[in-house]
Amino acid sequence: MDIYQEKAAQVAGLLDAFDMDMWLIFVRETAESADPALKMLGHYGVVWTTAFVFTRSGARVALCGRGDDEAIRMQGVFDEVRTYTQGIGDELVRLLAEHDPQRIGINYSQSDVSADGLTFGMYLNLCEYLKDTPYRERLVSAEPFVEALRGHKTAQELARMREAIALGLQIFEETSAFLRPGLSEKQIYAYVHDLVRQHGVDTSWDAAHCPTLNAGPGSPWGHVGVSDEVIRPGETLNMDFGIILNGYCSDNQRVWYCLRPGESAPPAEVQHVFDVVIGAIQAAADVVRPGVRGWEVDAVARSFIVGAGYEEFPHALGHAVGRYCHDGGVGFYPRWERYGTKPYGTISAGQIFTLELGVRSPFGYISVEEEILVTEDGYEWLAPPQKQLWLIRP
Repeated sequence: MDIYQEKAAQVAGLLDAFDMDMWLIFVRETAESADPALKMLGHYGVVWTTAFVFTRSGARVALCGRGDDEAIRMQGVFDEVRTYTQGIGDELVRLLAEHDPQRIGINYSQSDVSADGLTFGMYLNLCEYLKDTPYRERLVSAEPFVEALRGHKTAQELARMREAIALGLQIFEETSAFLRPGLSEKQIYAYVHDLVRQHGVDTSWDAAHCPTLNAGPGSPWGHVGVSDEVIRPGETLNMDFGIILNGYCSDNQRVWYCLRPGESAPPAEVQHVFDVVIGAIQAAADVVRPGVRGWEVDAVARSFIVGAGYEEFPHALGHAVGRYCHDGGVGFYPRWERYGTKPYGTISAGQIFTLELGVRSPFGYISVEEEILVTEDGYEWLAPPQKQLWLIRP
């Protein structure tokens, strides 16, 4: 069973779990506007309006314009591929009538871009096709189902993610051996991209700011490209970086301290900030288990940081990782307006999340990012976590 078949095999059970009789992915011209959910199931490049249908009973049917059908058949995910010539409307209604679903999940969401692939125009078209049928009133958001399908990793997905994380951290280590005082962020960035090319992979996010680097306290912070700041003794270097290997991402952060002449270890002030950061991450990890809500995990780390006397971090503690670095769905989000309903989602076994936070200190940005797998009774680190400051020697 290939990875797409493996993913499709999850659908019927999850539809049942979320009390949906049918999942309908409704698309056209996917080269221009591709539904994120469709990418979980294969490489589909349709031109004409297409309905990809999955039912609670296990049926998988694609209804597409003639000319798009053979490519869909070749992927082997859909048991039946039907075609139309002049228009999809009558055939779509006929297909729905055969299965008579009471709840039809469609891909729209106010909070999660990964579950919001149905365009407004296509929604209006769908409503028009169904206006004289009972199915118009049976359309519901597939958001919770899509988030669960994306989040619950199959065996092959998990294996690919472990490989991506391992190679990503290998590049961190290769970069660490290169670092020395005086190197600029731009020089480090160029070196990392040489390694990425040598390993034949891509960066997990926009290459213009992957890796994100912060050398010392003067470096611009956030989703921004590298600056002319350099590694200086007595300051820190932070690197946020990930790769895509076999279609799956890694996302980690590591932090170094550049020793001053005569130093053999970081000063107590630097070490204290680092210890608080990793302490907050560990405290959050310790409460991760199936059934906990995402905001509850975030709150533990946020309370730890504030309790140690530092400003709370201005972002979520952790997000899902998979085919994308920010893979949508539930995560460790604070109860802020900008995160919509996502903080209230329930964590489940088989999901993969980051744990990431940092402190902007007088020595530089000190931040660590790890990845964990939620297990039946807790969590598993997907790579050894950083427990000591990495050192750059004079």
